[in-house]
Amino acid sequence: MPHKVQSHPDEARHSGTEYGSADFLVVSNRLPVDRIPTATDDGGWRRSPGGLVTALAPVMAVRDGAWVGWHGAPDETLDPFHHENMDLIPVPLSHDEVELYYEGFSNSTLWPLYHDVIAPPEFHRTWWDAYQRVNRRFAAAAAGAAAKNATVWVQDYQLQLVPRYLRQLRPDLRIGFFNHIPFPPPEIFAQLPWRQAIINGLLGADLIGFQRPNDTANFLRSARRFLGASVKAQQVHVKENDGSVSHIARAEPFPISIDVRQIQELAERPDIIARARQIRADLGNPKTILLGVDRLDYTKGITHRLKAYGELLTDGVITVQDAALIQVASPSRERVETYRLLREEVEGMVGRINGQFDTISNTAIRYLHHNYPVEEMVALYLAADVMLVTALRDGMNLVAKEYVAARSNNTGALVLSEFTGAADQLKQALLVNPHDIDGLKAIITRAIELSPAESSRRMRSMRRQILTHDVERWSQDFLTALQNEAVRDDR
Repeated sequence: MPHKVQSHPDEARHSGTEYGSADFLVVSNRLPVDRIPTATDDGGWRRSPGGLVTALAPVMAVRDGAWVGWHGAPDETLDPFHHENMDLIPVPLSHDEVELYYEGFSNSTLWPLYHDVIAPPEFHRTWWDAYQRVNRRFAAAAAGAAAKNATVWVQDYQLQLVPRYLRQLRPDLRIGFFNHIPFPPPEIFAQLPWRQAIINGLLGADLIGFQRPNDTANFLRSARRFLGASVKAQQVHVKENDGSVSHIARAEPFPISIDVRQIQELAERPDIIARARQIRADLGNPKTILLGVDRLDYTKGITHRLKAYGELLTDGVITVQDAALIQVASPSRERVETYRLLREEVEGMVGRINGQFDTISNTAIRYLHHNYPVEEMVALYLAADVMLVTALRDGMNLVAKEYVAARSNNTGALVLSEFTGAADQLKQALLVNPHDIDGLKAIITRAIELSPAESSRRMRSMRRQILTHDVERWSQDFLTALQNEAVRDDR
């Protein structure tokens, strides 16, 4: 459908008396499409990569689904349009709102706070004002598009106020929320000046999903501590101002997963297998290739990994003739000062290690500051003998699961931080505390020296878990629980 570029509109409003046509809505910060830069017509969109889109696209196709989100360009208003069996409803954001709501409150306040204050969060009232305003706009767009008694699934930390705003506009709706990142313990969450408003926002949902049981427990503890809420068996009795119970919100863990079928099919393609061989050859066919794949984010523990690897070279435990580390660090939030400084630190560490240990024929670390298509990522997974996931805090970490899914021959070793959600499911990984550099060095050494028999045993166990818990099952489990929760509320 053609789109119009307009001046920024006033705040969207919904009267609550009219119904849309969508029986199922997803609300997320971004729409599941990216604009194709070279396209000249109005249909220049392609589906975004990522597990969430993969999981929910089939649900959209069979349930008259619509997706509400920002389309990625500030100061531009688009009409709703259709793309690949999905009705897409763009929510406009101004340049200032992107700066204040997204780069500010979402990524410089909530992100560091929710990741155990690895970097210090900033608290600014102008950011909070923008966060409220944008969340109201998303809620109004969803309210206007939803059919009577529709199901709405709100996604992630950028939109934590949407469930409450949406319930106020449309009390007939069945509302779910899923938090893709960790939820902090009350002792850390207490720092947020607007902690009560955030909890109240989330409690507008019938079902609130988290990655780990600990995240669920942290949220319930915060609801009890900061709101004085009545919490019983993962249920919060949400009260109105007069003390009456308006509804019951339930909090549960629903660990997200990956599109296993896609990764497996790519891992079996002859061209990708050939590319994996070429990667090894380009590195001089070392005995061991180690791989790190991360967004360039301070939560990912990249500097801890590089420090441990550099010390292993210094100690003579490994040599550049026998081992090579590939570090993919995808660009991330490069306008934020913390991320710019992290990039300088990482690139400085890589330069020092390579300067000290590289030879004419061999390099210690092949550093790649790029985004790569999934085909190239799978080739890297096939080429790597050891996968290093050393996040300091991570809601899940899907890279760990993708590596396991790609290893159909049950070879390879996964070094996995115990501070990732994936550690709850992949118990046969080599678990590590990445803050313990000596421990990290020891576990990397163990991974390199792992016997084929032990490697196979561990990988078989992890693959079994992932094959039976893919992203489609995740979405089905959540939506089934949301339906059941609504049935309980109706009684």
